[in-house]
Amino acid sequence: MRILGTRSVIASTDGAIPDPDQIAAEGLNAIVARGGEPLARRMANIEEHLQRVSAEAGAPLAGHARATIAAGGKRLRPLLVVLAAESAGGPALTPEGEGALVRAAAAVELVHSATLVHDDVIDGAQLRRGRPTVVEAAGRDAAIATGDLLFSRAFAELARNGDVLQLRALSDASSSLATGELLQREDAYAPEVLVKRYMLRCELKTAALFEAACRLGALLAVQGSAALADALGAFARRIGLAFQLLDDVLDVSGPVERTGKPRGTDLLDGTVTLPLILARERDARLATEDLSRLRGGSEAEALCDRIAATGALEDARRHAFAIVSQAKRALPECLPGGRSVLLDLVADAVVERFS
Repeated sequence: MRILGTRSVIASTDGAIPDPDQIAAEGLNAIVARGGEPLARRMANIEEHLQRVSAEAGAPLAGHARATIAAGGKRLRPLLVVLAAESAGGPALTPEGEGALVRAAAAVELVHSATLVHDDVIDGAQLRRGRPTVVEAAGRDAAIATGDLLFSRAFAELARNGDVLQLRALSDASSSLATGELLQREDAYAPEVLVKRYMLRCELKTAALFEAACRLGALLAVQGSAALADALGAFARRIGLAFQLLDDVLDVSGPVERTGKPRGTDLLDGTVTLPLILARERDARLATEDLSRLRGGSEAEALCDRIAATGALEDARRHAFAIVSQAKRALPECLPGGRSVLLDLVADAVVERFS
């Protein structure tokens, strides 16, 4: 299978490998700054709300929840909630309207954080973004309880908005996350996985929550419509899909100081991702490689080098960049307040994080 795209990999001018989290932080902070004081205020309110929700759990789970939320990313999904709402005229300019927006954005981030904790339990991961995971620091039982707590608090927060359509949007995404995880477990160590099957897993495990973020924002907007919710949801779904593809590339390309985890962690876990699928099509020896026989980091790194040598990483990147381009082309140009420009920049930030 040949995958085509048009965008090239972005490199720093001095040849050094940029830190993806720093790029992501700088990129999203620049977007928030460009969005003006209302956007910056809303994002700050979401951050405060997340800290308050996690603190209400009480010790010791509150500490684990706070650590997970802090390590969970750069608030890309909450930002999508807010930008989607602003793209449809904004929430009601009342304390109730602003509060509903903050709760919805926080709920999306809480679900995301819950999945990170549970993923780390399933994978037995020791590090996330260079920090010890909850399962590593406190054990399996504490990690499962922390993930359950975050997940339940997400829906408790969203329920306060009193809108069944909002609950349905997040519930559908959560069901997709679980289904995607089950499919990934079914495919573990498989000698052959079709690209179509892999893409379905990515849509379920990652893209669905991105889509839910924009749908929630549209539902909270005073001028929201089903058509606009569909358009923004489709945009976010493509962005989430590209995000997962590029994350899987990064697992193979590394290095650990860039990703916070050793190269080939997914391979050791038996996860068959796009780089391996494409490499198997090009190298007959890789097609017979049994992931269950990998023993330790050195063998995983050697396999990563063999995958990279086939050119599969470049093709996977091009495919992700093409998906981002599709997302940007499909975005309505008539969004108020320049929000189409900001959503374009969000798409660029996703690409630049992994470039």
